[in-house]
Amino acid sequence: MGFLNLEGKNVLVMGVANRKSVAWYIAKTLEEEGAKVIYSVRSEARRESTAKLLKDKPVYVCDVENKEEIGSLAKSVGKDFGTIHGIVHSIAFANYSEGFKPFHETKREDFLQATAISAFSVVEVSNAFKRCLDKKASVVAISISSLTITAENYGYMSPVKAALDSSIRYLAKSFSKDSEVRFNTVNPGTLKTSASAGIPGYAESYLFSEKLTFRKKALNTQEVANAAAFLISDRSSGMNGSSMTLDAGMGINYFDSEVIKLAMRPKEKGGSDSV
Repeated sequence: MGFLNLEGKNVLVMGVANRKSVAWYIAKTLEEEGAKVIYSVRSEARRESTAKLLKDKPVYVCDVENKEEIGSLAKSVGKDFGTIHGIVHSIAFANYSEGFKPFHETKREDFLQATAISAFSVVEVSNAFKRCLDKKASVVAISISSLTITAENYGYMSPVKAALDSSIRYLAKSFSKDSEVRFNTVNPGTLKTSASAGIPGYAESYLFSEKLTFRKKALNTQEVANAAAFLISDRSSGMNGSSMTLDAGMGINYFDSEVIKLAMRPKEKGGSDSV
């Protein structure tokens, strides 16, 4: 038996889109530790596009914008697998189709849609699965490393992620009335994923944040997966309502000498400053 004691545990992983997905790395890590991973993707089209990746694995379709589909997912998974020992919520969406806009120009419909998918869905999923969750099950959601940094190009997704973290804390409190189910978030720094590639100006933000890490090397997705697997396991039994920050020191390295030197470098005529 491995250190994480995940052999034979049933874990639902929501959000696999492709090989670069955080959800895929987490699922692979859980399977390597002996867990039985159950997959949920957002649409039939996504199931088809991931068919080769998820070949011979149990895959269900659930668009979390649709409350009925969440209920159907819980009913089907509960019927097919009985007790569920963990849920990984790695789902987020923001409409950047119109490009970058100042935060105060955020459309109501975009903000509410992003909140429903990225934050409130974890509440509805947890509620729907409550009956089939093991008494000591673990729910893990993927958030972001800092909920106070105002990154212009991330826009309204930062307050939406703040809602996700807050919802996880309230779920931990709410479920504690009659169970020992735990709720935590993994909060990674900037990552190279297909989803992040759709954020305007993300490449520059990624390179800048990498220079702020102590090791001068950005976080990798496997490191996030390792943390998520730990939180799903009983080895993290003392953690509930917590946010596990993974940023290689980025968030506390504001006055890095190399970054200061680059930022204060005189501009060259006809050129531009870049970090």
